[in-house]
Parts: sequence; C-alpha cells; structure tokens
Amino acid sequence: MAGSDNNSSVSGTSSHDEKQNWAKSPSTVFNHFATSGISVAVATSITHPLDVLKVRLQMQLVGQKGPLSGMGQLFLSVVKNEGPKSLYLGLTPALTRSVVYGGLRLGLYEPSKHACDRAFGSSNVLVKIASGMFAGAFATALTNPMEVLKVRLQMNSDMGKGGPILELRRTISEEGIKALWKGVGPAMARAAALTASQLATYDETKQILVKCTSLKEGFHLHLMYGSLVIFISPYLS
Repeated sequence: MAGSDNNSSVSGTSSHDEKQNWAKSPSTVFNHFATSGISVAVATSITHPLDVLKVRLQMQLVGQKGPLSGMGQLFLSVVKNEGPKSLYLGLTPALTRSVVYGGLRLGLYEPSKHACDRAFGSSNVLVKIASGMFAGAFATALTNPMEVLKVRLQMNSDMGKGGPILELRRTISEEGIKALWKGVGPAMARAAALTASQLATYDETKQILVKCTSLKEGFHLHLMYGSLVIFISPYLS
C-alpha cells in the first residue's frame, strides 16, 4: 500500500511538473503557436473562395434595392466578369491573419488556462471559457487591420491589382490609421464567444470521453471530440 501511495504521489508530482515544464518551455510554446497558425492558414487557403463569395453576398446592393443573387449565381457572375483569380482576392492578408490569429487564438488558450490554474488553483469549465474568450478577443484585436484589408480587396478587383501594401497606404492616408480597426468591437465579441465555445467544449469533451470510455489519447479521440465541437460551437457562438 505504501508503495502504491508513493507511486501515486510520484505520478501526481510528475503530472504537475509536466504542466509547469510545458508552460516554461519556449520550444513547446512556439510549436503550439506554429502548428496552430499553419493549420488555420491551410484551411484558409482551401476555403478562401467561399469567403470571397460570403463577403460579396453580404455587401451586394448596399444602399440600393433590387433582387439579391444567390451563391451559385454570384459565383458564375464573378468568374465570368472578373476571372477565376478574383476568387482569391485578398488572399495575402487572409493568410497573414490566419497565421497570427490562428497561432494566438489557439496558442494562448493553454497558457491562459495554466495561468488561471496557478492563480486560482482551478481549471474548471469557467476558467476554460474565460481563457478562450481572452485568447479569441486578444487575437482579433491584434489582427483586425488584416481583416479590414482582406475584405476591401475582396470587394473590389481593381484594388486587388495594387496589392495589400498599396491598399494599406491608401486607407491610412485617406481615412487615418483608426480605419484599420473598424468593426473591431463586434469582431472581438464574436471571436471571444467562438473561441470559448470551441475550445472549452473541446477540452471538456475530451476529459469526459477519457474518463467515461476506454478511449486513450490519439487520433480516434481527437476525431470524436473535434466532430462534436463542430456541431456544438455554432449554437454557442
């Protein structure tokens, strides 16, 4: 029994040390940021045409009246009138934002949760929600200028010819640097809710599945709770 208690004590100490080492290791933190950013960038590259269509659908007939186009009709119109390349307008700022936003949003979650654990001695679901909200809001506040540039380039193919640097200079010279943070309030609120719902649900579901099933850390476990988050997070955010 004493040996068992000693083993449990050693195991608990080891687990605590691992958490501390994780937080103190620059290479581990960097890997977390890098893999998160690259993952979001890859997803952005694949789905960018849909994002262009989304922005065009949201902004069509602004200040005017008339029949609205559906996604299929708009897609054909954009490709016919502006060429297939127009579906990738604003890709450069989109990818830049993805790397920074994705890296910060996902990479800051674990350090934030660890800091709360050390400060309050708890990492319950409320701490996870707060950590997700902070990570999402902070990442969005920092990357909002790239989002503004992306949307402006997506809306106008003529702007896209000059590139993001020219559009950045034009925006600052004509509207001031504050224009780069237009819409940052709603964007931060949305990112906070989205990140909290995704990561807190992801984290809690993982712990429940590990505790209540025979699943162990690995592909099948990640697939199951990742799929559950995809269904749950839109309703929570």
